[in-house]
Amino acid sequence: MTHSSYFILYVADQKRSHDFYCAALDIAPRLHVPGMTEFDLPGGGVLGLMPELGIRRLLGDRLPDPARASGIPRAELYLLCPDPAGAHARALAAGAQELSPVQPRNWGHVAAYSLDPDGHVLAFARPKDWQDG
Repeated sequence: MTHSSYFILYVADQKRSHDFYCAALDIAPRLHVPGMTEFDLPGGGVLGLMPELGIRRLLGDRLPDPARASGIPRAELYLLCPDPAGAHARALAAGAQELSPVQPRNWGHVAAYSLDPDGHVLAFARPKDWQDG
C-alpha cells in the first residue's frame, strides 16, 4: 500500500475551484467527480477540493458550518516549486488575490502569497539555494 497525504480544502463552488487550481497549478486533476476533485502534488501529496455542503452532509451538524467562515483564511497550501514567481503569476491570472509578492523569507525560502477564490492562503516557494537538476 502506498501512503500519501491528502489536503482537503472545503470550497463554496467545486467547478470554480477546479478551474482555478487547474490554471494556478498548471495541471489537470486526477479525479473530478461531483463531490471531490483531486490533484497530484509534487512530493506525493494530494490536494482535494470538497464542496462545503458535502462535508456538512458527511459529518453533520457537529461540524461548524464552513460557509460561515467564507472569506476568512481557513488553511494555507504551501507548495514548493522551481519557479514561485511563475506559479504565483498563474494563480493571479486565474483570479487569486495577491497578499505578498515573491521575496526572500527569513526561514530560507523565497515565497509569494495569495488568496484563492475561497479565501485559502496559497503560497508558492522554493529554498533560496534551490538548484535545478
